[in-house]
Order: sequence, then C-alpha cells, then structure tokens
Amino acid sequence: MLDHLIKGATVVDGTGAPARVADVGIRGGRIAVIAEPGTVTESATTSEDARGRVLAPGFVDPHTHYDAQLFWDPYATPSLNHGVTTVAGGNCGFTLAPLNPARPEDADYTRRMMSKVEGMSLVALEEGAPWSWSSFGEYLDALEGRVAVNAGFMVGHCALRRYVMGADAVGGQPTPAQLEEMLSLFHDAMDAGAWGLSTTQSSTHSDGDGQPVASRHAKPDELLALSRAVAEHEGTQLEAIVAGCLDQFSDDEIDLFVDMSAAAGRPLNWNVLTIDSAVPERVPRQLIPSERARKAGGRIVALTMPILTPMNMSLGTFCALNLIPGWGDVLGLPVPERIAKLRDPDVRAGMLRRADSKEAGVFRRLAHFDRYVIGDTYSKENEGLTGRVVRDIAAERGQEPFECLVEICANDDLRTVLWPMPSDNDPESWALRQEAWQHEDVMLGGSDAGAHLDRMCGAPYTTRFIGDCLRGRKLVGLEEAVKMLTDDPAQLFGLRDRGRIQEGFHADLVLFDPERIDAGKATLVHDLPGDSPRLDSKAIGINAVWVNGVETIREDQVTGATPGTVLRSGRDTRTVSTK
Repeated sequence: MLDHLIKGATVVDGTGAPARVADVGIRGGRIAVIAEPGTVTESATTSEDARGRVLAPGFVDPHTHYDAQLFWDPYATPSLNHGVTTVAGGNCGFTLAPLNPARPEDADYTRRMMSKVEGMSLVALEEGAPWSWSSFGEYLDALEGRVAVNAGFMVGHCALRRYVMGADAVGGQPTPAQLEEMLSLFHDAMDAGAWGLSTTQSSTHSDGDGQPVASRHAKPDELLALSRAVAEHEGTQLEAIVAGCLDQFSDDEIDLFVDMSAAAGRPLNWNVLTIDSAVPERVPRQLIPSERARKAGGRIVALTMPILTPMNMSLGTFCALNLIPGWGDVLGLPVPERIAKLRDPDVRAGMLRRADSKEAGVFRRLAHFDRYVIGDTYSKENEGLTGRVVRDIAAERGQEPFECLVEICANDDLRTVLWPMPSDNDPESWALRQEAWQHEDVMLGGSDAGAHLDRMCGAPYTTRFIGDCLRGRKLVGLEEAVKMLTDDPAQLFGLRDRGRIQEGFHADLVLFDPERIDAGKATLVHDLPGDSPRLDSKAIGINAVWVNGVETIREDQVTGATPGTVLRSGRDTRTVSTK
C-alpha cells in the first residue's frame, strides 16, 4: 500500500526534461511509482488531487549557515516553507564543532565569533543550542532525529585550528605536531560524516574580538595538507572564501583555489558571484579559476543568487557598511562619539572617498545614499519618513544625501533601519545573469539563510526565482529553473538518490501553484530565543512540502513532523570526481 498518492500533478522531475502530467506515489519515504494519470492500481492511505499544480523535487540550498538555528528551529524556517528540503551548513570555515573539552571557554569564543562574523544573535546562540558536544561526530549526533530538513555539514577550518592551537590559532602557525593533530581531528570529523573542508581567507571575516578569524592566518601549505586529506574520504567537497570573492580574484587567490581543488581531486565551491553591468569585467575574471582548475584536474564552482536579496543597513549596529575600508573605525565608536564624527563634514567626505575607492570592491554599491529607503524610525523628528527615499528628503532639505541620512539616523540615536535600493536591477545586469547561469561552473545558491538574520533574507530565493521565471522576466524556462535548484546542487554534492523525481529516489518533494508561487515581503519578527529579531518572508503558492515522504509543510504552515536526515559523507553522498 502507498503511503500517499499525488494525482494529476504536472511533474517537473529536475532533469530538465519536459513537464508531464502524472500520478506520483510515495511509500516508505521513497518515490514508489510515477504513472500516467488514473493508472495506479495500488491503494493509498491518503491521496490528493494535484491537477493544475506543479510537483518538483525538493530544492537544495548549498550555502545556509543553519548550524545553530536547527537546534531551536528544526524546520529551518523560512527555507522549508519555500520548498527547500536539503541544506548545506558548516560554510565559510565556521562550525560549532569540534570543541576542545579541555577549554570550556572555546564555546564562548565560538558563539561570539559566529555572532560577529555571521550576524547571529548571541542570546539565541547562548540559549538556543545545547553546546553538549566535543567532537564533530557528537555535534552531528545532537541533530540526528530532530530536524525536518536533510542537512549536511562541512567542518570549519577555524574550529580545527582553535581546537588544536587554542588562542594561538589567531595569529599563529601550527608546529608540525600541531598540523598532524589538526589533520587527525579532521579525519575524525570526515569519518563521522562531515562533507569536507570549509575555510576562509576573506578580509571581511573577524572574530568577536575584532581579530582576523583563525583560518585567515593559515598558509598555503596548511590549506593544501587539509585539501589532500579530503581526498581520502568518499563523498567529500571543498568550500572556500577569499577576499576576491566579493569583487575580483588576485592571481594568488586563483592559484590557491586551483591548487586546493586539484590536491583534493574534489569540487571547490565559493560564494558569491556578484553580477553587475556596471562592472562587466568581473564575471570573466571570477571564472578564470574554473577554467584553470579543469586543466589542472580540479573543478571550481561559483555560487550566485538569482534574485536581488533584500538587505537592510544601520549606522547603529554592525552591518555591511562596517566592511567598507575605513568605515569600521568610525562605526565602531560609542554611539555619541559616532554621531559626532558622522556629523563632521570632513569625516563624511573621507568616508565617501574610501567607499568609492577600488579597495572597497563590491561594497562601493552601498555608498549610493540617495537611493536608500528609510525603514523603521523611532523619534518624533522622523515621523512620516518611513518608506521615503533619501534623495527626495535631501532635495527638500537642501542637503547632500549622506548628510541627510546621517541627520535622520542621529534623530533615532542611530537605530534607523535603512534599505538600499539595488543598483544592479537594470536589464543589462539581468542579461549578464542569464548568460552566466548557463556556464557549467556557475550554480545558484548563496542564500546565507541562517545568517545575518536581522539584516538580510536570502532563504526565499527559490520561490521568488521560480515566480520570476514563470510570470516575470522569464529568463529561464520552468524545467531548467527547477533543475538549477534541485539536480544541479545534488549532483555537485554527490547526493545519493536526491534531486530528482525518479522511482526509488527519496521522496523530497514540493507541490506548488504555478500561478501564484512567489515570496512575500521581508518583515522583521521577534521569534528567536531571547526574543531576538530576524527577517522572515512568507511563502506564496507553496501547497505542500515532503521530506523523505513525510509532509512537513502544508499551505505555509509547518506540520510538526521532523523526518529529516543528517546527511553524512560516504553514506549519503558519493564522490564527485574532478578527473
């Protein structure tokens, strides 16, 4: 007997093949039958009429940072609401394990680092996760059996360094004995099911003390030793971030990526490829590592987002503005001193010069203050400004845009929420994205769904992208769009029996209304541990989501079921060779 029968759905199977109407039966967590409508003779415990609806494989999000959130939110909201059934965590060199049991203070260091570098609520990290593990395997075990999504995790280089080197991980180099211990610890994590190694050399990644995170101090020899260790385990990967990911790679960064992938004989993915017609030379430069890696026996894949992710800013709390060269020195001051500095015309002029410099890279786009929209305000002086554009307010007041913005924020003691309008929403930029998506080493993803929670909302990229493909710009057909969100990442990670609607595959499925599928506006909610805030977005037109054959979402509401699997390398992933 079938557990559930979905009748008359328009099946888009993830392979890119033309859609077809079929009945799909689920049994024991797997897809048991795909047949012409009305021809399934086996009885089913439950069934539903899905005529006019699209049935697709569950979406696979390759870059989420859900390492902590899954403890207080096993449903990985809002990703699950938007059809995501499999998530990759342990990104950018940051994981919650391993933790050295001889140094209990390392857990506090890790929490403060994650709060700073990934914008996670410190209170939520302290109150929402048990921190009961030491080894990476114990961390995975702590999640097993209690999550609604399938979740796989890289092991973070920063955690490996901290475990072995302690405080010397920041600023120090491992002795030969320490490197051997690090490699042994890494092998233990891989044996327990880690998907591979993640690391960062990005200049934007600093710990809770404001120091460059541990992996930023690693030399190429250390990175290559860890990469070679990846090669010894089945179903593994590399993920790496360098400063050039945000703008354009240096020659040394290209060499490093190519050498790491070739040494591991495994794919390496990085994020995020930013596509903007104002910088047309960026994409060709960023794809040079992919071209060179293929010749060297490796593979390098760039993640890119198919939507413009809503992201807010603030002069009061840490955000992307702090990452503009020189701005952190001002925005890191106590609020009264910060306001005084920002009101100084010479200081503002210097900040604007730095923001427009080549070294600012992709953050240059944040300095178009005339294009900022005022969000939430908190003072009588700012009543009526919410929703207005700084350009218009500045013109009324006879001020320069940045001066105007500073005065508005100062009225709120810098609590004002600011929403920059994207500068890359022009037809030329979308044409460049459409072209880049066709490249064999470009893949959709990079949502950061479990990070920067009060600043950005990347999780709904799946529904917003498909809605745009069906009723908006229509840059990609439905079948190709679904493949890009399902089979493509499943193939990159070597997921066993996932990413397609195929008999015998795991029943990770999403049923949606093609006339309605979309994502709602990002809104601030206070539902994290400690009443901490995050941005959320309602899923529109998602009728149901199944994970391993069990219904987890019905009409944007979680069912309470937790049928997800902690996906472990080797058992749940196969080796994706680069040869």
